[in-house]
Amino acid sequence: MSDQIPATKAEWQRATITEIVRQTPRVVSFFLQPSQPFAYRPGQHVDVRLSAPDGYQAQRSYSIASTPEQGEIIELAIERLEDGEVSAFFHEVATIGDEIELRGPIGGHFIWTVEDGAPILLIGGGSGVAPLISMVRHRAAQQSLAPILLLYSARTSDELIFHDELQMFNQSGNGFDLVLTLTREPSSQESDYTRRIDPAMILDVLARMPSQPKEVFVCGSNAFVNAAADALIGADVPAAIIRTERYGV
Repeated sequence: MSDQIPATKAEWQRATITEIVRQTPRVVSFFLQPSQPFAYRPGQHVDVRLSAPDGYQAQRSYSIASTPEQGEIIELAIERLEDGEVSAFFHEVATIGDEIELRGPIGGHFIWTVEDGAPILLIGGGSGVAPLISMVRHRAAQQSLAPILLLYSARTSDELIFHDELQMFNQSGNGFDLVLTLTREPSSQESDYTRRIDPAMILDVLARMPSQPKEVFVCGSNAFVNAAADALIGADVPAAIIRTERYGV
């Protein structure tokens, strides 16, 4: 089991905000047109850098939520974090037409394409669903039937990012399975959970899959990733197939 900590040779470039879409009370999607469009793979991320007139700079990494099949414009789902300088700028200042600096794509470990095979298990906490929705969208764009199960944890139902889209994929009946767990309110579906991820939940989710997952992708806060990874190891999932990514301020 390992985290994504790759180096990158990508150069900084300008990108223009072309669209802003509110996803939840705390998460907004920003659609960016890079001045030098680039190819990327589902699960990769970009660095974003803000520069003040006095030379002060703030930098943050964000997973790409869009999928390569959608074209040149990339989507970043940015959560408003307390004391987060970059997220505060996007939520309070940024408007359509503004330019920011970014570089990417970054990451060669936390990625999946349909050619990599399945089934796969995705586990996301909060805005950690961003790189996972890229994988799910990629699967749909490729018209793949690869079995995927997404276990998605949030505090309340109104904090579920991309909820309507994920439910649409879930109802397609083509091998994508969505399981939700809400930690601060009851779930409306019997197949979902109302608690934090724990070993019993992981065992239940694994039993829903058609066979042992070929790979597992876990993204969320440090505490979330640690809990999920420990539960996976406890369920005898080989550490070698568990790929993790963590976010913070």
